[in-house]
Amino acid sequence: MASSRVSSISWEAAAAKVRGSEDSWNIRDPELVARDYAIDSFWRSRIEFLSGRAAIETFLRREWAKFAEYRRIHELWAVTGNRIAVRFSYEYLNERGDWHRAYGNENWELDRDGLIRLRVASINEHVILEAQRMFRWPEGPRPDDHPELSDFDF
Repeated sequence: MASSRVSSISWEAAAAKVRGSEDSWNIRDPELVARDYAIDSFWRSRIEFLSGRAAIETFLRREWAKFAEYRRIHELWAVTGNRIAVRFSYEYLNERGDWHRAYGNENWELDRDGLIRLRVASINEHVILEAQRMFRWPEGPRPDDHPELSDFDF
């Protein structure tokens, strides 16, 4: 990929971008999520490698078809230049009726227009009991008064 670097993004602008991304994921609209990414963006998500918005949309449709009650929290971890590090966690109910919680980190690199041109995600997950769920807001974006990721003890 050619290096088309944004000079620098402030903490405040990065935090707003991270929260906007979280909201898009919680709305579960693949096209909305994909709009945050450059047309020729590249993803690594676990062991999958994707290139371009269309591949992102296809991936998200496939994944979300298997998940019910999906809730996700993003948290800005670090920002420098045109790079943002994000911590995240999400919970979902799978097709067999098992609850899962995933934890991960994403590294983003932005292009000149502030779109994410590179996303590298590392994710671990495990089965939880319904009683262990922490993300219990109504479907859609996380309410402003819901705890942040750092407020949880994990």
